[in-house]
Amino acid sequence: MDLRVAAYAVVTDDEGRVLLARWTEGRRVAWTMPGGGLEDGEDPEVAVRRELREETGFHVQPTELLGIHSRVIPGSQRVHKASSPLHTLRIVYRADITGGRLRFETNGSTDMAGWFTLPEVAELRRVKLVDIALRMAGIL
Repeated sequence: MDLRVAAYAVVTDDEGRVLLARWTEGRRVAWTMPGGGLEDGEDPEVAVRRELREETGFHVQPTELLGIHSRVIPGSQRVHKASSPLHTLRIVYRADITGGRLRFETNGSTDMAGWFTLPEVAELRRVKLVDIALRMAGIL
């Protein structure tokens, strides 16, 4: 079994909108929480700051660990089909913006980022992690 540990952040603005990134690496394009996989030996808080900067252009400071979501994906359902399952551990933080400005990632697993109201989020094609993270944050 393969293991992937990733860190994501729930970031909201003064208007109550949620920051999301559009993931293009899967079988379908869908909106997700900004964040991603840890590099070897990387601290999760460092990873979430790095990933948010890469995917959204914002510098963030994690303020609260919201939870860890664990999921095992059968090999046949993995983004890149494989013979072995993938165990994903998703570390979810709440984070505040400390600088930067919205910009889109180039040559990465996401191609854009944006702010969405909860009614807008409900209408988006999104991965399950969005609802999981927003529930962890007490937003849904």
